[in-house]
Amino acid sequence: MVVAVLSMTTVFAENENTENVAVVNTYDMSVNMRKLGGVLGLTTDQMETVSNIHRTFCGEMMIASQAHNDDRKTLVKEAVAKDLKYMAYVLTPAQMHTYELLLNTTLENRGLKD
Repeated sequence: MVVAVLSMTTVFAENENTENVAVVNTYDMSVNMRKLGGVLGLTTDQMETVSNIHRTFCGEMMIASQAHNDDRKTLVKEAVAKDLKYMAYVLTPAQMHTYELLLNTTLENRGLKD
């Protein structure tokens, strides 16, 4: 009986860990900054600032990944809104348009967009 309970507990823990890894991977917004810079045509100054803004965004998305299910949508919306606001200060309108397309596509593909 004890072995059966321990086996079930182990299986449950493994499933929970697998689910947690999948959630974290979904919310991981890390990108190759060199490639992003090339796609957006960033200057050296823009590259550094965009990198800092994106690092903050990634941190906020990781916080959302660890939050309770009810809070995740709100945290993602807030992180995205803040990211877009800060990027708008740095990027030209054309760069911003491309960035928004990339971000929205990424969020949609990961099931994080309303």
